[in-house]
Amino acid sequence: MRFPTHIVTDMIKLQVRNALRRKKRFPFVMMLEPLWTCNLACIGCSVERHTGKLKDRLPVDVCLRAVDDCGAAAVSICGGEPTIYPELDELVDGIIARKRHIYLCTNALLLEKNVFGVIPPHRRLTINVHLDGMRDTHDFVVDRPGVFDTAVEMMREAKRLGYHVITNTTVFKETDIEEIEELFTFLADDIDVDGMLISPGYQYESVEQDIFLTRNDIEAKFKRILQLSRRFRLQSTPMFLEFAAGLREYSCSPWSTVTFTPMGWKGPCYLIQKTHTFDWEEFWNGTDWEYWESRRDPLCQNCKMHSGFEASVVMELRKNPTDMYRMVKWNLAG
Repeated sequence: MRFPTHIVTDMIKLQVRNALRRKKRFPFVMMLEPLWTCNLACIGCSVERHTGKLKDRLPVDVCLRAVDDCGAAAVSICGGEPTIYPELDELVDGIIARKRHIYLCTNALLLEKNVFGVIPPHRRLTINVHLDGMRDTHDFVVDRPGVFDTAVEMMREAKRLGYHVITNTTVFKETDIEEIEELFTFLADDIDVDGMLISPGYQYESVEQDIFLTRNDIEAKFKRILQLSRRFRLQSTPMFLEFAAGLREYSCSPWSTVTFTPMGWKGPCYLIQKTHTFDWEEFWNGTDWEYWESRRDPLCQNCKMHSGFEASVVMELRKNPTDMYRMVKWNLAG
């Protein structure tokens, strides 16, 4: 299967439970940023995500309370660089105890020091390594030489130790899709990663560089990526890739991926920060979900991020038996 069985069953249980409660909107994934401290300053990252002070990190109990409040089936621990978080092992243990699945999103530089031998492999833990191209491209994007080689070495070691390992690749304006094909071939054949996630880059409100894609740019590049998806074990669903390629349309589901940061719950979504609060009810009930679903806001015009639209794909499956069959077949074929 493309995804571990427990992830699939947990997601199905989440949907059934909320359908029985007649809930139209509910979180699928929680983006947990326990700190805004990073050992890199990537050119596509917002300033707050790599300039935070370690002393301003969230306490573990506050993080776990947020996990309980939102009820998402999966928790993506990001930041900042989560392997810098001193209490990471305690945080991971607490989330696993709640039977949530964890995606540990990392640049991989500190895996050997702070994860291997500290946090053991677990079926509910996936290491998600950021790679935006082959050596020269990736080292340019992260603005430091040698990062690609270290990440590759750490992924090989993680696989040897028994961790579940996937990669996450962002497509920018200058991304060469032939290089992405080379990267996917390398990851599949040389490292045998368990999956590859790819998504179009989107401009954070605080990022000034002209490296991001317009809607037309996204659709042109993803028409080619859609072809690659037939050869590689991509984590992005076929329907999302068709959406990114401009072949189908979806409303956004900003409520499906909620974000908790050192400033609290961020509204309305992972990429746009209009409000912050530590009160879950205030965040959930105070956000105008209907407005942000509509994509009327100028900030939403070029966005085709998986965090906003993969849940839309899932929610629409029940209306289309053909897509439902395709999704089952796609997951089993992994």
